[in-house]
Amino acid sequence: MSNTLPTARLSYFSHWMDPVALRVLGAEPNIALDHLQFGMDRATLDAAFAQAHGYHALPRVEIQEPWFCDAALLARAPNLLAACSSGAGFDVIDVEACTKAGVIVCHQSGTNKEAVAEHVLGLILALSKKIGVADKMLRRQAGLDRFAVTGRDIRGKTLGLVGIGQIGTRVAELCRGLFGMTVLACDPYLDAAEIAARGGTKATMEEVFARADFVSVHVPRNRETFGMIGAAQYAAMKPTAYFIQTSRGGIHDEGALAEALAAGQLAGAGLDVFLKEPPPPDHPLLAFDNVIVTPHNAGITQEALHDMAEGAALQWAQIFRGEVPPRLENPEAWPLYSKRFEAAFGFAPKALG
Repeated sequence: MSNTLPTARLSYFSHWMDPVALRVLGAEPNIALDHLQFGMDRATLDAAFAQAHGYHALPRVEIQEPWFCDAALLARAPNLLAACSSGAGFDVIDVEACTKAGVIVCHQSGTNKEAVAEHVLGLILALSKKIGVADKMLRRQAGLDRFAVTGRDIRGKTLGLVGIGQIGTRVAELCRGLFGMTVLACDPYLDAAEIAARGGTKATMEEVFARADFVSVHVPRNRETFGMIGAAQYAAMKPTAYFIQTSRGGIHDEGALAEALAAGQLAGAGLDVFLKEPPPPDHPLLAFDNVIVTPHNAGITQEALHDMAEGAALQWAQIFRGEVPPRLENPEAWPLYSKRFEAAFGFAPKALG
């Protein structure tokens, strides 16, 4: 049936994160790829989006204005049916505007969960063993007293998760299985039984920050979560506890975290994300020896890049075959999307199960 289908145009900037995506999509005779570059003239880019049925959006670190998938772009892309993010996060896509326009939004959640979970575990180990502090001190101090960087074991400690989706669940599995840690999880969308099935004990946000030896954040960035962690949460932490953030910048208040660290309200932090990425060299949090930072690369490993690209390509193939994509964020858009899809391609997509 695929050879009789009309052509679906998929626009994307730069390159796919792994060549596997192009191999997958190259085997789909009814998908035409529009490989765009930010340096192209505006008229060429606008013409491509005017024809596009799909838009594969770059992450926030790489995307440029005015190519965020927002209401303004949707107005320039009247044929757009679907927008997908490159990774698990989809904060470069305005889900509300897409839903209103009958555009479905998808992401690649779960395709890089192993990479991020292992990164979190690495930060937990590096912070608790004071590896980062020891490295910095040894490089600048002659005759360093090794007892000055005495760390702590993590076995039997308490992990607090803010969000226990696919990545949080894998973090819980690693910490419980390897180190016998107690796992508390705050997730308002899951009941106690579901959280228990994922390896945690349901707790409030207040309980997570007050009781945990390590607080790790695993939520998407949206209106609900932006700025949700600030001075009150840091003040509730034990002075021996560590804060870890590998989800998205803007969810935690960076200025308040710097103040809390300076006041000794917590023992340190491991940060893979910032509101502005990369952060400027004079960012206050970069001045602390007990803060380990990485450039939003927790989910970037060779394996994860392959799995994200393959997962995205397979999902695009499903979308244009009229199937329900596996990582659909806004199912409420499906009725209007279905009408628009049928008008574009001459057949209706499958109904939501």
